[in-house]
Amino acid sequence: MPSPIRLLLFSSLFPSSQRPIHGIFVETRLRELMKTGQVEARVVAPVPWFPSTSPRFGDYALFAATPRFEQRNGLEVHHPRYLLAPKVGMSTAPYTMALGALGTIRKLQREGFDFDLIDAHYYYPDGVAAGLLAKWLGKPFVVTARGTDLNLIPDYAVPRKLILDTARKASASIGVAKALMDTLRDLGGEPEKLNTLRNGVDLERFAPEPRDVARQRLGLPVDGRLLLSVGHLVERKGHHIAVGALPLLPADVRLVIAGSGEERGTLERQAQKLGVADRVRFAGVVPQTELKWWYAAADALTLCSSREGWANVLLEAMACGTPVIATNIWGTPEVVSTPDAGVLMPARSADGLAQGWAALFANYPAREATRRHAESFSWEATTQGQLDLFRSILSTRAAA
Repeated sequence: MPSPIRLLLFSSLFPSSQRPIHGIFVETRLRELMKTGQVEARVVAPVPWFPSTSPRFGDYALFAATPRFEQRNGLEVHHPRYLLAPKVGMSTAPYTMALGALGTIRKLQREGFDFDLIDAHYYYPDGVAAGLLAKWLGKPFVVTARGTDLNLIPDYAVPRKLILDTARKASASIGVAKALMDTLRDLGGEPEKLNTLRNGVDLERFAPEPRDVARQRLGLPVDGRLLLSVGHLVERKGHHIAVGALPLLPADVRLVIAGSGEERGTLERQAQKLGVADRVRFAGVVPQTELKWWYAAADALTLCSSREGWANVLLEAMACGTPVIATNIWGTPEVVSTPDAGVLMPARSADGLAQGWAALFANYPAREATRRHAESFSWEATTQGQLDLFRSILSTRAAA
């Protein structure tokens, strides 16, 4: 067996003890890669500097409380600080992030971890910062695009220029959906450097459970039908669309919203105004280890997002045997690709969700069929794709 690849994973999208589900998909992909025994890795996950841990500062207080170093699932995770200045932060973040992390990375090298390659996640600012670090340290790097980094941020001139410059300097770019790599190509990315390696789903963690057992466990009514919406309570996730659709759905349908965020109060007021407050339950943040019970309890998951690269919640629900109703955006059609998976909404609206619900229940799939669809999205192909790509880059570099 060849010697292990020494990988430095670099991304602000990585869980911590303070934000345990933040960027969980990045950690999951790395953990699956580590299972092969062909990779040795360290994680550098920068967080913005903030002076106070007072709860009144919300997420900024969580940044301040994040430890500089921690162990997560056997991984060494370092959290150097960087300055995210108000108003000008978007333009300066790649530089302050790279400078903030440089000392930590050089310390890792001095202590014996002289990595082979930087594996960066999220193109801006993380990927741009990784490009700077790669230049300073004389290492190759790869950037994985995950959604808004390519379907929103390039709307701004300076980030777009830096993203394209980074894509030219990177050994390769990876997209979790083909749509993202098509976007990078259309922006000017070199086609021969573009790779699609989709996210998989943990088929052991997310598995079917009896619906009545799941509802009893969670204190939910066993009768009636349940619609589940999972994600941060922010506008782009579209929970307000799910609330707005309730008056258009059959009277026995209840909605559970799992997640936390700034829109909680707005959503509660919306439910009151529409007269459906008694049909909505806010579950708060649900740990990954418990999510399968919520998926299993639901008759359908809805994802009403305005932007998504590759939404892991769709595959997680399907792996639990629960079909989905989702907006027709970016990588989502690549996931919701058969009737067994669920349906795509005709429009991102309450009426569109209601139509999606009607279409799903007119031809409701067997739970076993939905699970089989999810099984085609295991991590094996993505993990092997990473190994092949990384070894090709290192082989080419060694030959040069």
